[in-house]
Amino acid sequence: MGMYRTELRNKNRGYMNLIVWQKAMELFELAWKMAYVETKIDFKLRAQFADATQSIAANISEGYGRRSVKEYIQFLYIALGSSGEAVTRAIGLNQTQQVSDQRLRDFDRLHYEVENRLLRLIEKLEQKRDDEDWISRISEDPAEYDASSTTPLLHYSITLPPPLRTDA
Repeated sequence: MGMYRTELRNKNRGYMNLIVWQKAMELFELAWKMAYVETKIDFKLRAQFADATQSIAANISEGYGRRSVKEYIQFLYIALGSSGEAVTRAIGLNQTQQVSDQRLRDFDRLHYEVENRLLRLIEKLEQKRDDEDWISRISEDPAEYDASSTTPLLHYSITLPPPLRTDA
């Protein structure tokens, strides 16, 4: 399997370049394998686990598509809530011996990275919001969300909207 790579690009698909979104999709893939491929988990529990995990990436992308930083941050907090739900469900599946200790450690390690990247993105966007340093989009450079970076690198998007038509 692996990460879907599209050649189709536009301003609204920039979230696909965000490392946090890519890692969240990897986390969903792992959750899917844990719930549907490797073990026999009750169908309701596995659906809830997979849904909570997929909701992380889905809310990152939905928030990215919004036109305001306030809405984007709101969706990132929803993603953070889904993150908490996903890890809680993974722990529960482990405690009931439906997921092995090693698989829980694998999930927890990747989950921790996604969670920290998400927290960092929220922090950066809240700072941009508070500084009133936001135009309409963040940069699409995934290096700007590198958790190992010590210097915040967010900046304005250089993509400008099309000019308004005056001949209509």
